[in-house]
Amino acid sequence: MAAHKSSAPLIEVTARPGKPLGMAPATFLRDFWQKRPLLIRNAFADFQTPVQPEDLAGLACEEGVLARLIQHDKAQDSWRVRSGPFREDVFPALPDHDWTLLVQDVDKWDKDVRAVIEHFSFLPRWRMDDVMISFAATGGSVGAHVDQYDVFLLQAHGHRRWQIDASESIKGKRPPLGFRPDVELKLLQVFKPTHDWVLAPGDMLYLPPNVPHHGVAEDPCLTFSFGMRAPSSAELISDYLDTLIADADENIRYQDPDLKVPADPNEIDTVAMARVITALNAIRMNDPDKLGDWFGRFITTYRAAGEVMAHQAAPAPEEVVQALASGLLLQRHPWARLAWRRAKRGASLYVSGQDFALPVKDAQRLAGAEQLDAAAYRGLSDKGRAVLQQLLVGGVFQLIDPNEVYADEDEDDVLGEVVEGHDQVAELDDEVVSDDVHTVTVRDDGIEVIVNFDDHDEDDSDDGRA
Repeated sequence: MAAHKSSAPLIEVTARPGKPLGMAPATFLRDFWQKRPLLIRNAFADFQTPVQPEDLAGLACEEGVLARLIQHDKAQDSWRVRSGPFREDVFPALPDHDWTLLVQDVDKWDKDVRAVIEHFSFLPRWRMDDVMISFAATGGSVGAHVDQYDVFLLQAHGHRRWQIDASESIKGKRPPLGFRPDVELKLLQVFKPTHDWVLAPGDMLYLPPNVPHHGVAEDPCLTFSFGMRAPSSAELISDYLDTLIADADENIRYQDPDLKVPADPNEIDTVAMARVITALNAIRMNDPDKLGDWFGRFITTYRAAGEVMAHQAAPAPEEVVQALASGLLLQRHPWARLAWRRAKRGASLYVSGQDFALPVKDAQRLAGAEQLDAAAYRGLSDKGRAVLQQLLVGGVFQLIDPNEVYADEDEDDVLGEVVEGHDQVAELDDEVVSDDVHTVTVRDDGIEVIVNFDDHDEDDSDDGRA
């Protein structure tokens, strides 16, 4: 559908073979990134969603999953927000309109969703926060709002109407950003859209921070939201100061060996303040490597929703070599966040808040690897293999048998099942495969969601966890 008629400059393009952004990545970064919105028609040509609505409903009922259910009473213009995990009887009781289910960090639970992130390799990988997926019944919405970070909204199934206010980026006029006081959601009091589009599967909308937007499902639909990490100055300063305090040298103090008799002993004069600045400057991180190590540790733990833990004792190095030679792989834990940085000597690898000194090639290989096979393992230096052994002990990597774990990958799996372990998986026990049945029937007049579960979660309750 064509854009709503507007005097605003055109911010809609159509993707072409080899140019999923409709332009070169460098052009997108120069002209649009953190500057103005962009609608990319057919960005993901012939996109087939790896997640179905029933998968999302099932995942929202699991412990440890961050999920919200938002309902809108249009007659009263009232909003109801509930947080998961949800009981199995919630979804069948919902109407066929005006509600939205949002589930965060779906990329951590589903490898096919995680694979979609590779399409955003034109951005630093450590900037990607998570993939949130929303399912909305017809009319479902979360209201007009703004995000404090860059976001790509990929239409995965069905159709969603997006209205945005791009007045700041195209007219230089900042829109009002006040929130409504009568709802717990941060909804805008005033929203005047400049653009109005309906997105079909494969279309994608990019929004810089603080662009007001409002999405409403035209029919039952799924939307993938790729959010970027954008720590605030307060968050950066807080963590930075914690590091400074932890490493502070007690010998660095306020000093005044050049003290003169004051004109007024009660005055904090400009000379005293200069000494305060000198004392503060003495404890800041002047070493680029120390500053870089702090940021690397910070950004690989920032907004982490899950904790990486080892579930079994790690195999010995010689056992790892044997296992890889037999065809097993080293698989990265989905919750682990890795990045690397060049240092004065070699490189630093950052892994979920830890840092390791490594040769550049080792740091690059480990930071970019979802899996490591025998050849990749042999390609590491002795130091790289030693660090990898530490990561095995910490649960960041684990040995898996790809033939066993992914034998049924073409079948309809229940999203959220995690098979972990350091030992070879001989076979999948029947109990690993859930008997849960999830069905969604889409009718012309709406959607009927039926979620049947076995009774292993009968004691779970909606505890209101955010």
